[in-house]
Amino acid sequence: MNARAAAPPRVLLVDDQVDLLRAYGRALSAAGNAVESAPDGEAAVELLKSGDYDVVVSDIGMPRLDGLALLREVRALNLDLPVVLMTGEPSVTSASRAIEHGALRYLVKPVDLGELARVVDYAARLYRMARVRREAFDALDHVGLPVGDRAGLEVRFGDALSNLWMAHQPIVSWQVKRVVAFEELLRSDETSMPDPTALLDAAERLDRIHALGRTVRQRVASGARVAPEATQIFVNLHARDLLDDQLYEPMAPLSRIAERVVLEITERAPLDEVKDLRRRIAALRELGFRIALDDLGAGYAGLTTFAQLEPEIVKLDMSLIRGLDREPSKRKIVASMTGLCRDLGATVVAEGIETEGERDEAVACGCDWLQGFLFARPSRRHAAVAFSR
Repeated sequence: MNARAAAPPRVLLVDDQVDLLRAYGRALSAAGNAVESAPDGEAAVELLKSGDYDVVVSDIGMPRLDGLALLREVRALNLDLPVVLMTGEPSVTSASRAIEHGALRYLVKPVDLGELARVVDYAARLYRMARVRREAFDALDHVGLPVGDRAGLEVRFGDALSNLWMAHQPIVSWQVKRVVAFEELLRSDETSMPDPTALLDAAERLDRIHALGRTVRQRVASGARVAPEATQIFVNLHARDLLDDQLYEPMAPLSRIAERVVLEITERAPLDEVKDLRRRIAALRELGFRIALDDLGAGYAGLTTFAQLEPEIVKLDMSLIRGLDREPSKRKIVASMTGLCRDLGATVVAEGIETEGERDEAVACGCDWLQGFLFARPSRRHAAVAFSR
């Protein structure tokens, strides 16, 4: 057993009622805890920044920084630290918010001192387990989103937005040996959300898709100033982005460069929740945007979706392109899809090109443009492409 586990649990007790603060402190100290007290949430935050605690016990109803706000501050500092909230005015709303934001327990005043001691003991044991689990998680080099409660997720999502950047991947025309566009791909330096899937998952769970979409569009618009001239800019939209009124504002950052921008709408997500889809797509075209149907062959889109979008550009999913030079059945499918798309007036992009064989077969099947690691990986800089065979 290490020294940390053998030491008495350190409890931070927070309450603006001095008599209760003393009573609870005596009871927890008698139960074998090392107790420090704070008369309000702001003082508690300062102690948390400089101290190492096993449990926080706080009243909800305090001036300035209340218990729920304190809980969010705790999560900004420590994802695992258990927080027990107490209130003399219980309500369904405060209880649901407490649980939603990751409070371990919600106790109603006057709190039985024996029950308080038992809850704190349980919380301290859980915290020891949480520390060991996180150490194991880090030691195994897992990549993912190790945040289980809303407050922790909000903190990490906010950090991810602040550290968000766009990686650029070229799209080429092999026939004329030229880079025709760059796709803007979502990235963040926030280590708990290192890939787009984790960040999108967090945005969906927090109902922050619009915040994410707006940040992406701002970053893309800013980066467009240094993009090579005469190249188009491909930007991915989540289905719910189509419900964001800011997307349609003429003075929005991306709208100002709409003539260069292709908005990619994935086939992997259903568009059923987007009412008046055809009208919304028409409004985007009036601003100057063009529309691409992304991941064709991978998901939901049928004739109705294709008809509503009437995409100028279609991107074939990489699952169709992978091994194209080795699988005759794929070549037939890709050639047929390419022919049909071109008959409908759409430019066809083959995604996921990794080998010269896939490149040559995609061109032979009629694909207009190509994208993939063979030409360049996504990077912070707009990479040049070597067109030597």
